Amino acid sequence: MAGRTSKTRLIIMAILIITVAAIVVIALNGSSCNPSDPTPQSDEAPDFTLPTMTGANITLSELEGTPVVLNFWSISCYWCRKQLPYLENVALQSGGEIKVIAVNIADNAASVQNFFGDYEPTMIIALDSTRETFRDYSQKYDNSRGSIPFTLFVDSESMVKYIKIGAFQSEAELWDALNDVFGTTIP
Repeated sequence: MAGRTSKTRLIIMAILIITVAAIVVIALNGSSCNPSDPTPQSDEAPDFTLPTMTGANITLSELEGTPVVLNFWSISCYWCRKQLPYLENVALQSGGEIKVIAVNIADNAASVQNFFGDYEPTMIIALDSTRETFRDYSQKYDNSRGSIPFTLFVDSESMVKYIKIGAFQSEAELWDALNDVFGTTIP
């Protein structure tokens, strides 16, 4: 009888542990940001001013009234380089209705210029040499590991509406996310 009671208690304890673990996982995943949940955030994007590859400065608040795709990347990051053409195509195909800011967080201006060569991107290439803007966004939007690529969709009222840590696997995936969040379709 005592053996049966011990087994029953052990089974009940295992079920409780599994249930608590499942609740924790669900709670943590409930705050994740994906296109099926187009409004995971609803707070104002921190403003910043950064130099650009062209020598001008870009200030996020000056783009209010236009949706922004904000992407943090570096040349040494394979997935960052792979998704840059998708971002560039959004900048090209949206006809200015969406601004794309690709913020380089690791490379100096000469390296970034060399990376693009003679090509002049339509997207805005900003330089965060101190990584201060990247740190601010990473802390505020649960990117504690400082992973890149790190992409945020900021609506026309400067509110962060979507966050993706990691690369878009295709341009179609990026456009699908833009459609879910902003109602934007490929022109």
